[in-house]
Amino acid sequence: MSGPLRVLLDGTPLLGRRTGIGRYTASLSAELGRMSDVDARAIGFTARGWRALRGAVPPGVRATGVPVPARAVRALWTRAPFPPVELLAGTVDVVHGTNFALPPAVRAGGVVTVHDLAFLDEPAEAEPGFADLVRSSVRRAAVVCTPSAAVADSVAERFGLPRQDVVVTPLGVDPEWFDAVPPGAELHRLGLPDEYFAFVGAEGPRKGVDVLLRAHDRRLPPLVLAGPGEARQTGKVLRTGYLPEPELRSVVAGARALVLPSRDEGFGLPALEALACGVPVICSDLPVLREVTGGLAEFVPHGDAAALRAALQRAAAAAPDPAAVAARRAHAARFTWRGCAAATLHAYARAAS
Repeated sequence: MSGPLRVLLDGTPLLGRRTGIGRYTASLSAELGRMSDVDARAIGFTARGWRALRGAVPPGVRATGVPVPARAVRALWTRAPFPPVELLAGTVDVVHGTNFALPPAVRAGGVVTVHDLAFLDEPAEAEPGFADLVRSSVRRAAVVCTPSAAVADSVAERFGLPRQDVVVTPLGVDPEWFDAVPPGAELHRLGLPDEYFAFVGAEGPRKGVDVLLRAHDRRLPPLVLAGPGEARQTGKVLRTGYLPEPELRSVVAGARALVLPSRDEGFGLPALEALACGVPVICSDLPVLREVTGGLAEFVPHGDAAALRAALQRAAAAAPDPAAVAARRAHAARFTWRGCAAATLHAYARAAS
């Protein structure tokens, strides 16, 4: 192939407030935009926010395509490979569905990222037709990407794929997490207590916040729940609402521990980011969280409020351990967005061949 590899990414997750998949898409596309051998483009499947994509893409990435409503084209793609993405955005070598859904193509090789399998395990919690959309996307893809080996193994088994057709592209940690410091006077407006446990994420059913609330009692430091939603305080539970990245990093850096009591995870990036801050992590005993944390967390059975309470009590009483802090930071430093992009580029090369 002569010239740069022409890659078209689904940039729809770049629009609006960015949570996990939005941050993944932004960081991956930013790294691709820095590569001289990649011509990175992004398309937004939206009618209203289409023009906003131009300001949302990182340097080195070009917004392209025409305004199309996501719900309409996804419904079409579930049933048939039409309209092909070349009709919407021009000729490319690879099209990458960054958020479970792969646009069909006439000639371009297809890559789709499947972040987790919660939509199969708990279909009632997913949008109607979402599982069918993902299945059709996986069938069309030359290569499937997953953020962890645990998810890759499950994807291969449950979709009947050869394991070599599933490429692990581990997520990265932004360098700013290693320099994060606990909240100062500028964050007093959040009403943060002197000591607290932190949870980061949306309070969906699979995140286990209900278990965390049952495990918490008045003798423990307060809980700070950072994620989408209304900011409010109820007793010893403070919900901050969505926080800008600098504030989120400070909140995590100041926590006694980051708690992730999830039923299911595709990667568990908040746990890794907490390790980058040197902060202890308490999380559900899931294969993916053991993989991502390198075992440098305290693991409790999912749904066991008594075990989680005991872990919180131990964390509240623990003395600072400089050696443990160093080990956490060293492990997190192994995960970079450049590494994620390199692994993804390997998937692109396979899809384009």
